[in-house]
Amino acid sequence: MSTSSKLANGSSGPTPPLTPKSNSLALPLGACIERSRPRLSREQSLLRLQSQLDNMPTPLLKHGLLSRVRREDPELFFSAIQADLVNLAPIVYTPTVGEACQKYSQVYSGPEGLYLSIDDKPQLRQVLSEYAATASHQPQIIVVTDGSRILGLGDLGIGGMGISVGKLNLYVAGGGIDPSGCLPVVLDMGTNTESIRDDPLYLGLRRPRASLEEATSFMDEFMAAAADVFPNTVVQHEDFYSEAAFAFLEKYQDKYRMFNDDIQGTGSVILGGFVAAARRASEASGKPLQDQKVVFLGGGSAAVGVAKEMMTFFRMLGFTEEEARNRFWLIDTKGLITNTRYDVVAGKLASHKEYFIRNDTEGKEFKTLAEVVEYVKPTALVGLSTTYGAFGEDVVRRMADLNPAPIIFPLSNPTSKCELSFEDALNWTDGKVLFASGSPYDPITYKGQLREPGQGVTDSMITGSAIALSEAVDADEASTGLLYPRLTRIRDVSAQVAVGVVRAAQKAGVDTVTSLRDISDDELFAQIKKAQWSPYQNEGVSTSRL
Repeated sequence: MSTSSKLANGSSGPTPPLTPKSNSLALPLGACIERSRPRLSREQSLLRLQSQLDNMPTPLLKHGLLSRVRREDPELFFSAIQADLVNLAPIVYTPTVGEACQKYSQVYSGPEGLYLSIDDKPQLRQVLSEYAATASHQPQIIVVTDGSRILGLGDLGIGGMGISVGKLNLYVAGGGIDPSGCLPVVLDMGTNTESIRDDPLYLGLRRPRASLEEATSFMDEFMAAAADVFPNTVVQHEDFYSEAAFAFLEKYQDKYRMFNDDIQGTGSVILGGFVAAARRASEASGKPLQDQKVVFLGGGSAAVGVAKEMMTFFRMLGFTEEEARNRFWLIDTKGLITNTRYDVVAGKLASHKEYFIRNDTEGKEFKTLAEVVEYVKPTALVGLSTTYGAFGEDVVRRMADLNPAPIIFPLSNPTSKCELSFEDALNWTDGKVLFASGSPYDPITYKGQLREPGQGVTDSMITGSAIALSEAVDADEASTGLLYPRLTRIRDVSAQVAVGVVRAAQKAGVDTVTSLRDISDDELFAQIKKAQWSPYQNEGVSTSRL
């Protein structure tokens, strides 16, 4: 029995069973399981699916239906997503994907990617090689998680596969990546959530999560094998717990084609929105851009990563690294991170937080967000605390008192973990807020005006994507207070961001397609648009984009 067959049949531990049509758990995102069904036109199939979705009573049931459609008819699935991305993105990704991950083993209906157990470390390279030998396409991008910190929901073990799949769904629908080139991966290294381990339906390893040392050894093998077997593939790390996320990024970012979405990807998107918001806040206050001061609620990997990426804004204004860092104040569960706080003095502060230790508070300690806001008088408030309602009315109203256009970004997701709702933000600031959130909120008519919320590799490439994103907001979007482009333009915006990334790679000298250096931005944009995948494009239909 081959290694992949052993893995598929669960001989290395309780892994998901096979569907009748499958002989491996290594199914790419675009794999199609053939089944007998009535012959319908594309339009009829799409209308039928939309009708079925409309009659589903809960988002989780809609998510389950779409998952089945993706496995059976990927082109129908992505046609539906592209046709109604605004309403279906929250179903295939946050917030619904959070519940789907929590209940992954209970609602499991078939394999969706590559499941790799830490017990299979000696055969890891063989498993990947066997997948490469049988796959119709080699992956362009791998999204890999160990399930240790899924959104704000904690350690969900093998249930993290839902995040890898969900993120790749968006890359196909919004970015135009060919689904056959997308490979979702979950690394099963156990889970520290006892209720999950003890669940009789749980499909993963029933053991405590591997130590960082053991996990690093496994990751070393995975990253090396992935680079050897798929040399042209980008590997995205998704939802690893903070200590591991930073350790892996530092170890691998200069060696492999990889990035960490929570540390770098989220940071670049938030930087793009912050640049747009800071410009508007400066216009409203009459104060220079250099006066921006940012308070973060949250001290995890995402918060530190976003703060470091946002420092680029101040560096572009001519600040030194130290001056830029001093525009940020980070609050974790123990309060403002200062050099006199007891855990800092005792050397017990998590290493990833050390960069933002404040040494200018003269021994004063600040335990609450309200105390820090009163002390700092910030222009911007960013939430990555995973604490629902953490931005209370008193704090939000105080931000509005301090600023004609307060910047408030409650970024925790899913919605059940968000620090502030869009409606409360508008009401408590008299509509003055510049708002972006980590999970979607519906537009609101406030005082007669439709208000829409924003939703929120080399370092220079990450920054290049952020600047391109900030410049993608058109005049109509800016006039309604949007900090990010509308989802209905996501394919054009994705291509525009890609132009920024390519140019940054060229400037850094790490680009591999040198022929792109000599063409204009408009020509590069056109080439990227032409390369974007669309459903049914191989059948001669139009490849027009949303």
